Amino acid sequence: METIDQHTKGIMEECKKRAADAGLNASDETLEYLVTNQDLLKLSPKIMIPTLYDYWVHDIQVHQENARYKLYPNNPYETVINSRPPISFYNDNNPDWFNIMIFYHVMAHIDFFQNNAMFKNTWNEDFVGKALADKRRIAGLRDEHGRMVDYVIEFTRGLDNIVGYYDELADLNFPNEVNVDPKMKFYFDVFLQDVKEVTSSEFFKESERYNDLVRRNPDVARSIFFAEIQTKYPEFDALYEKREEKKYKNLDVIQFIMENSKKLNFEENRWMKSVMQIVRDTSMYFQPQLRTKIMNEGWASYWHENLILKDERIKGHEVDIARMHARVTAIPRVGLNPYAIGMRLFEYIKMIGDTGRNSFEFMKLKDIDERKKFDLKTGKGDELIFKVRSDLTDYLFIQEYIDQDFVNQHKLFVVGRKPDYERMVWKYYVKSRKAEDYKKMILGALAHPPDIQVNRKRTTKNILYLEHNYEGKPLKEDWIHNTMLGAEFLWDGPVVLKTNDVSMPQSGVEPVITPVIYKMHKRTLVKKEL
Repeated sequence: METIDQHTKGIMEECKKRAADAGLNASDETLEYLVTNQDLLKLSPKIMIPTLYDYWVHDIQVHQENARYKLYPNNPYETVINSRPPISFYNDNNPDWFNIMIFYHVMAHIDFFQNNAMFKNTWNEDFVGKALADKRRIAGLRDEHGRMVDYVIEFTRGLDNIVGYYDELADLNFPNEVNVDPKMKFYFDVFLQDVKEVTSSEFFKESERYNDLVRRNPDVARSIFFAEIQTKYPEFDALYEKREEKKYKNLDVIQFIMENSKKLNFEENRWMKSVMQIVRDTSMYFQPQLRTKIMNEGWASYWHENLILKDERIKGHEVDIARMHARVTAIPRVGLNPYAIGMRLFEYIKMIGDTGRNSFEFMKLKDIDERKKFDLKTGKGDELIFKVRSDLTDYLFIQEYIDQDFVNQHKLFVVGRKPDYERMVWKYYVKSRKAEDYKKMILGALAHPPDIQVNRKRTTKNILYLEHNYEGKPLKEDWIHNTMLGAEFLWDGPVVLKTNDVSMPQSGVEPVITPVIYKMHKRTLVKKEL
């Protein structure tokens, strides 16, 4: 691995200037390295972060990548690390004309990292430097505690996809200086919902009662409101004062275990918290990338296409560029290519902004020919795509902009399959050309970690009680045992998980949803229907 030479750096600096002129807002300072195919094979298990902590699973994955490479020689042309400064790696056998396209692609990635709201928790962080410090910390702990460090890493990684990413993002967007009455917040957010477990209608009635007092007596509304609460709920003040002594925080599972596990708070085990925090921080760094894969790759592909078409330096290699671009952005008939869908959606959104098709006038139109001809010539396409780039995630991107016009324009469809018993193969067929079905297929393929929270009311000093908020997808049953085994080790006591089983009696019938309880105690998992 070595830094790019001055000739290649000059090419990139020119690409950077042209990208900035086009409106991309990326860091002035960047680091670029040339890497071999073997370097890339070693970096892949570490998600291309060279300073990430060492872990035995990474070594196994390197052997797997080497074996796969011998059968199917293939490597990424580039990769970008969202750090300060941004770092990018390039295959050492890329020709100059190809690097021009790749540099534009990389600049768009950096622009996305530094401007999409989901990455706000990474904007001021040198993750590569932090990862190096974490790596040294784990190496020192491994020298002191041996393989026990790897147990803690493995058990924490079993929980690292349910970290409280959105809670931390909310804290960044709505910092403490926002003036919120803590007693009022406790009453509505904690006391009514968690302690009294009121219904939605009762909650809204109470909210409206307070609003009515504010309208009629704004100066004394608060004191009247809490006087009535004291009469109705004599225990409220005591609970609030107790809460003030120990501030109520919305902790994710890893944080809750770190704070409340008896085992981890013994002096001889406190080092485990450091390891758990490193694993959690690493997961938090990657959370926004999981939620913006289609947008990120689509944005980079959109801009490398637009910028390279205007670059005279590719003269004589137009066919090579077109062939490479088509290979990256082709729409597969089966499966999902995030580069292809993302790029075409940004093109479609630009057209919507340029023609005013996000107006009420267009939405009223039903006639196909009139919809095709509609053009208010607003010229706001660039403004719209930059706003989408800044504000949305993959879920909102797909939900908002894939419609029937987009599906028809690109001849998209949902593929079904059924067994061909005569030939003993799967037979594929066009299942649907409806936008809603195509949208549902893509949304189903997005990364969507389960929502699992600690039930504080049912958790005791000995038992950790977890609840899965069912959102249409059951948990992967094969993973439950090992995950709960790790949680039991870290908690040092029984772990209970409340979730749902989903069964399909037969095709075309609504699935049957059954509440179930899993309990891990003394490394034995027991499942019980409720």
